[in-house]
Amino acid sequence: MVHVFGEDGQPLTDLDLARQCQAGEHDAFGVLMQRHQASVFRLARLLTASSDEAEDVLQQTFLSAWQHIGGYRGDASLKTWLLTIARHAALARRAQIARQPLDPTPIDDLGLRAGWGGPTPEQQALSGERSALIASAWARLADEEREILTLRDLEELPGEQAAALLGISLAAMKSRLHRARLALAAAVKEESHASR
Repeated sequence: MVHVFGEDGQPLTDLDLARQCQAGEHDAFGVLMQRHQASVFRLARLLTASSDEAEDVLQQTFLSAWQHIGGYRGDASLKTWLLTIARHAALARRAQIARQPLDPTPIDDLGLRAGWGGPTPEQQALSGERSALIASAWARLADEEREILTLRDLEELPGEQAAALLGISLAAMKSRLHRARLALAAAVKEESHASR
């Protein structure tokens, strides 16, 4: 049986749960999945073309993590370790899909255009302009810019962990992050002027 609280009543750390997994506690891995699946999905969604592909990457990430949990030593945080696995899985999936001919319109977009599961017209009127502005600005960024902004500003990974995940030096990561933030600010400004 998995123990999620220590003797002091505090929640167990990811490292403690990873050690339980290494000892064969399957339920401990379920707790880790619950803790980190939103972060893994966000990164997967950023790096893939659709929510369906991101779900596939999410499943592949946790399957691979379970298979390799015995090798996790705790040198990096478990979240960083999982995001590294997710990044590799997403990039491999992107390369695989690039070799296949695809319908240019993602199924999610077709469903929204057909009115399935989308916001009401009233909701769109209230938030649509700002959301469209930010989405347009975000879409103008390069993949590398969106990736570093996601890791540092959305997932709030420490600089050293983000740099390690990307396989670059801390100085290069800081430079890339600064450039990405400037690019996003410039894109927002340009989109707001264009919409007037």
